[in-house]
Amino acid sequence: MDYTLVYTINNEKSPETVYVNLTNSCTNSCVFCLREQKDDVCGAEMWHDDNYKLEDIITQFESYSPTPKEVVFCGYGEPFLRREMMKAFCKYLRANHAEVKIRVNTNGHANAIYKTNVAKEFKGLIDAVSVSLNASNADEYNSVSQPKIPNAYEEVKKFIKACADAGIEVTASIVTGFDKIHNIDEKKCEEIAKSLGAKFRNREFILNGY
Repeated sequence: MDYTLVYTINNEKSPETVYVNLTNSCTNSCVFCLREQKDDVCGAEMWHDDNYKLEDIITQFESYSPTPKEVVFCGYGEPFLRREMMKAFCKYLRANHAEVKIRVNTNGHANAIYKTNVAKEFKGLIDAVSVSLNASNADEYNSVSQPKIPNAYEEVKKFIKACADAGIEVTASIVTGFDKIHNIDEKKCEEIAKSLGAKFRNREFILNGY
């Protein structure tokens, strides 16, 4: 296996945070997405075919010493599309590295895709989620995120609230500065996030990523 499932930013050898690249599949095609610009993150090849086992993730994770303090599910796809694999690795971490904080960076489509409350399923398995709100209204969201599911913006907001209701720390995020066409209303987005029980974060666009 020569592809990356667990990686770090800036090729850190003893990182506090590692990232898990579960899949390259996604239900969005965001105009600012790094995968549209390059194939790697700090030299770590991101593209793969999902043809791996739980043991492969564990092996790559355990190669870091000392044990990282945080695991973030974030790569070139939507982590919840590998819902059972993510759940299995979370259970491994809880059983073997209970001190590790677990976060998921997600587009917020999971409940809509699976037609169930996925957020509730992950209560106790994950500590936090960062959900890509991306916009202050549906038209703007569709332009920026180019979703492949219907009524996506409302589903994202429902997912944010579901996470908050499940007692999972949730942050709603936007990305700004990626072009001169999309002027995201940061103040309105922050108001929406807080109304759903979430924190808010504006992630400034990084040209060519990491």
